[in-house]
Amino acid sequence: MAYIAIPLEVKKSGLARQQNLKKAIDESLYMLLTTPRYNNIGDPQYGFVFNNMRFEIFDEHEGVIYNSGDTIYESGIQDLYNKKISGSSKNMNTFAAELKEVVKMYEKRLDDVAVTMTYIREERLIYITVKGIISSTKEEYVFTNTLRVWK
Repeated sequence: MAYIAIPLEVKKSGLARQQNLKKAIDESLYMLLTTPRYNNIGDPQYGFVFNNMRFEIFDEHEGVIYNSGDTIYESGIQDLYNKKISGSSKNMNTFAAELKEVVKMYEKRLDDVAVTMTYIREERLIYITVKGIISSTKEEYVFTNTLRVWK
């Protein structure tokens, strides 16, 4: 089976395809992870809300984000300022739990999704790991990526 490749690429035969299932899921998760929520007109809920916070104040010692202005988001977004950056999706008070819910919503090829986010202060990087089971093959799946922390 062939999957639509991301980023989208139009060829003479139509949209480019990805033959490898793991790579197709990797591409899908990368796009989901790097797209700010409310940025997609077709589906405003698509994306990872952490990217919407890039202009807020990041507290390296506490591992949280502070609201730096009068930004008004839809109800429920204000609660994001109480979430920890490092943690696992088992703890609801983390961005990892937010990412897990988005992955479950938009990447239906994965079951038993678990997410961890680990902030390494010295590197100013957040290490992200998404684990799950590929629904069609029952194989274990692992996706890793990093996000650079803003100042």
